[in-house]
Amino acid sequence: MYQQLNCKVVRNIPDKKTTFLISALAIATFSTACTLAQPNTTPSPANSTNQTEEGQATITMAVIPWQVSAEQEKKLQPLADYLTKALKRRFEFKITKDYETAIDLLVKRKVDIAYLAPTSYIEAHRRDPKVEPLVAQINKETKRPWYTAVIIASKTSGIKTLKDLKGKRFAFVTKLSTSGYIVPTVHFQEIGINPERDFSSVIFAGSHDKAKEALVKGEVDAIADDRRSYTDQVNEEKINPKKYTIIWESSPLPSVPLVASSKVSVKLKDELKKALIDAPPGLVDPTGGIGVGYTLVQDGDYDIVREMQKRIANK
Repeated sequence: MYQQLNCKVVRNIPDKKTTFLISALAIATFSTACTLAQPNTTPSPANSTNQTEEGQATITMAVIPWQVSAEQEKKLQPLADYLTKALKRRFEFKITKDYETAIDLLVKRKVDIAYLAPTSYIEAHRRDPKVEPLVAQINKETKRPWYTAVIIASKTSGIKTLKDLKGKRFAFVTKLSTSGYIVPTVHFQEIGINPERDFSSVIFAGSHDKAKEALVKGEVDAIADDRRSYTDQVNEEKINPKKYTIIWESSPLPSVPLVASSKVSVKLKDELKKALIDAPPGLVDPTGGIGVGYTLVQDGDYDIVREMQKRIANK
């Protein structure tokens, strides 16, 4: 069901109204970075027993399969080591086979926290309103807590604009992916493209890496992706940028959150927030990419994605 990483303890542009809301969200969210009150470490009598047991337990984090699992495991080790040391608790990652499994583990309280796409977080929160987003990554390129969706096409396909996608083979990531499905689908609606009708074939690859793999293998002509995920693979020389082109990029989207399950105490939530906001520069984030830090987030920051979901549901 999932692959496990153990750590030893060493201590399409939306409309104008939507664009305005995103800009306001990004500014408001970024303004909270690096401001975190010291956690209240004094448990109430009612919670003292639970918090004592919690203090001895392993912290588990479910991670959606952003990259090939073996590579993701290797890249996550420095983050695991840092959190183990900072929290003085054994820390364990569970890289899930798909987005659905990560949501299930979180909602069923089988993990403490999960690293989810914004859309996946919204689904988890719908199923359990007590799950809570804690922090989100700051984009390495923009130095802001947002990212963008892109559509990437093979240059040999003859695709130069979104209209050229008609009759072509296309790959989404999963319907629970914000950049890999929700955002590009909303934009397709806006410009009159129906993937089911207009594309010769549509697949759901399951992860961002698998979508890019399908593109490189020539199994599809174009894909929906996360801009940073694509850029990271170009920088790692896994993708030749001379063979592919970004034909569309979205407006900024609220960044990917780290989400706490309903079983996690306020004390542990505060400790996790502080540890991640205080994390050293260059620490790999759960996607496997080099991060530049984290900022605090809250449920309302993801309302813009909820609105996009409604537009798809009401089409």
